[in-house]
Amino acid sequence: MSNHLTGLTQAVKDKARQLGFILAGVTSSEPPAHFDIFQGWLDSNHHGTMDYLASERSRSRRADPKLILPECKSILVLAFPYSPNAEGGMQKAEYKIAGYALGDDYHDIIPPRLQEIVQFVEERVGRPIPNRYYTDTGPILERELAQRAGLGWVGKNSMLINPRAGSTFLLAEILLGIELEQDKSCATDHCGTCTRCIDACPTDCILPNRAIDARRCISFLTIENKGDIPEGLRPQIGTWIFGCDICQQVCPWNRFSPPADPALKPSISLPVRADDLTLTSSEFNQRFKRSPLKRAKRRGYLRNLSVAVGNTGNEKDIFILGEAAKDEEELIRDHAEWAVKEIERRSGF
Repeated sequence: MSNHLTGLTQAVKDKARQLGFILAGVTSSEPPAHFDIFQGWLDSNHHGTMDYLASERSRSRRADPKLILPECKSILVLAFPYSPNAEGGMQKAEYKIAGYALGDDYHDIIPPRLQEIVQFVEERVGRPIPNRYYTDTGPILERELAQRAGLGWVGKNSMLINPRAGSTFLLAEILLGIELEQDKSCATDHCGTCTRCIDACPTDCILPNRAIDARRCISFLTIENKGDIPEGLRPQIGTWIFGCDICQQVCPWNRFSPPADPALKPSISLPVRADDLTLTSSEFNQRFKRSPLKRAKRRGYLRNLSVAVGNTGNEKDIFILGEAAKDEEELIRDHAEWAVKEIERRSGF
């Protein structure tokens, strides 16, 4: 490997770290070796209602990165930190939000930094470089690519785990039409006999092959799921109203988690209260305009909150749930009515 290539690769990694990425690795544009696992996951309908994942376009591009960028010669894989403890007092609050979602939306924060890396590469080589970049938005198997780029191993809860940074980071990828020095794949699995994530999952959504049955995952049920939350799973959701961190909170490797990037530190008004059930559409949009929570939309957020309020079992919340049960959205009404019945059941009414 030439000194020039090594120097360019290191310079790119240094630039990435200056921009807040805590891990950076390079892999080839070769097709992922474990695409069959993804295909089997789809065949088993473990993707739930995320039908976009099963489209021909999605599957073909995940099977071959060069269908995304034919000129691709290298893939730079990056990790951007958030902290499961970023919520601080939120851990003791009644209603919980996944740590990554407490700050501004990472879809707004990370892409400009990826673009800055591309510009840096182009300045270094003195010409435009074919490129594509994603953070959780492109049709690629990012965790497999990250393992191949040496960033960590795929844990039993399907999260990528790094021995020095745990799993509390978001992945991003830049496909580049230029050769960079490749890193060695992370071949060692350090989960060992530990099953803490599996044991702690309240909905038993973690599968034996290091994949997730999305249909039972609290993150899916409160974010990607646009319809009813199955009644049989509502009690297991507890007080999570957007996403879930349980499997990461119990993972021993996350004792090494670095601090969150400042952009992902809490920025929304906390703690969430049952009074949010009265939020109007304009109030919801104003409160969460820069937050990932806007992804659930008002109807999903109030659906989730209704279930969480029902699970707290506080009789004082029956009145506010009664107001939500009059909402113009049927989805909200149905879940608020369930919550009232759940509180009454727990209270022995």
